[in-house]
Amino acid sequence: MHTTTQRTLGAVLAAGIIGLAGAAQAHTGGAHDAGFVHGFTHPFGGLDHLLAMVTVGLWAAQRGGRALWAVPLSFMGMMLAGGLLGLNGVALPSVELGIAASLVVLGSLVALAVRPSVWLGAAIVGTFAVFHGHAHGAEAPEAAAPALYAVGFVAATGLLHLLGIAGFRAIHGMAVRVAGAAVAASGVALMAV
Repeated sequence: MHTTTQRTLGAVLAAGIIGLAGAAQAHTGGAHDAGFVHGFTHPFGGLDHLLAMVTVGLWAAQRGGRALWAVPLSFMGMMLAGGLLGLNGVALPSVELGIAASLVVLGSLVALAVRPSVWLGAAIVGTFAVFHGHAHGAEAPEAAAPALYAVGFVAATGLLHLLGIAGFRAIHGMAVRVAGAAVAASGVALMAV
């Protein structure tokens, strides 16, 4: 890809993430009468989740190697585990704080270009995914088709991870790190609310 095109895409991605980071919010509502389509579209309306999922993709691509698949798959698997906890009424303390903290940590990992072992990276991401999954699992009993809702949400999560990976490949260097810093700042803002 041409360098000017890469810079333009980088500026657009960084500006978009910075804009979304300023507007990120924790969960406020349930998933009423939800099926696959509602589950699939939900992460795109929940900016806290959207930012976390795209940032997982950015970090996986930044880390490279086996992390490219291990980190996103860890997020999706542990998100499902957290969803099952929420669906079964298992309490998880400080879910919203865990979601906000995920933005701080994931954004910081990208901003600082941290490169731990693949398995440590997957464990970090997986830990935060439990909070994201729990928030949605706790909402799923209100849904008409919780299994379809979950499939939709996981599919959207994978797509958002791929978007982060594609974003990293389109832009490199400082724009990615600035986007990570913006995500981390949005997490700090959520914690202050």
